[in-house]
Amino acid sequence: MGISFENISGLYEKALTTRLQRSEVLANNIANADTPGYKARDIDFRSVMAGVARDQLPLEKTDKGHIAIGQGEADGRLMYRNPIQPSIDGNTVDTQTEIVEFSRNALEYQASFQFLNSRFTGVKNALKGE
Repeated sequence: MGISFENISGLYEKALTTRLQRSEVLANNIANADTPGYKARDIDFRSVMAGVARDQLPLEKTDKGHIAIGQGEADGRLMYRNPIQPSIDGNTVDTQTEIVEFSRNALEYQASFQFLNSRFTGVKNALKGE
């Protein structure tokens, strides 16, 4: 059994990619805060990661009484944000909310990156015999 990138990175590769995509979406929201009719969007990170985990650990329905797998869950696609108070011109961007979400996402991206980096460092040290 060899060492593969998937074995080392686990879910963190997809987490980093999804966080990066979410940063782009949130930055786009902030950039369009004054655009009439613009609808704020976001990516549901938890739904995306639940889908990845489900793909890596497939479940099967073994009895007709079991609940269908994934029933009622979002698939992580780009979604519109529900506005607290949309503006008169139809724009749904709340700049403060977007900045907070962007900052939180950036911190979580950095944490995932540091964890993944430490995993690679551990593997590198193990291969060196350290």
